[in-house]
Amino acid sequence: MTLPGGVTEVGEAFAEQASRFVETLTHVASGATPEAAIPVLLLATTDVLASGSRLGAMVDVVPSEEFEPDSGPDTDVEPLRLALARILDGLDAYPEVVDPVLGPELDATSLSDGLAEITLALTQGLAHHDAGHTTEALWWWQFSYLSGWGATAASAARVLALILGHLRLDVEDDVAAEAEYDALQRHTT
Repeated sequence: MTLPGGVTEVGEAFAEQASRFVETLTHVASGATPEAAIPVLLLATTDVLASGSRLGAMVDVVPSEEFEPDSGPDTDVEPLRLALARILDGLDAYPEVVDPVLGPELDATSLSDGLAEITLALTQGLAHHDAGHTTEALWWWQFSYLSGWGATAASAARVLALILGHLRLDVEDDVAAEAEYDALQRHTT
């Protein structure tokens, strides 16, 4: 089926973005570059979130069939989640407002759970895309963005940005003063 007015291009672009996100998370979870885990996760999460927001903003994608074609078994994201939990040990868990529109109820969650949830939604759409069901893939990515992974990614991005800020800015006063003095000296000479 040919999709109207650029929707096919949107599907192809999002498939590339979803694949990059999954590849990046797999790389981080491998432990290859633990010193870069937080900034790389932040970049991957904000990139896929920006792409997802485009899906959320566009007109609803409606598949031609009432029932979703079987794209095979769901991806097992548990090994990825466990590996990310190990990489993020001590930084993983955080409290989250369940739905700030409906009230202030808090729940405990973790970055590894959220990133695995996003990965599962994206890989399900990728399975449809790879099977040639572009409309179904777009419908799934749009629906799952609006019903779950979009809010999860926004929350994860916020927490990752806060962690990165703490890692970079929470230093002893004498270290901060020395760095400030050094920076000022470079500009005056």
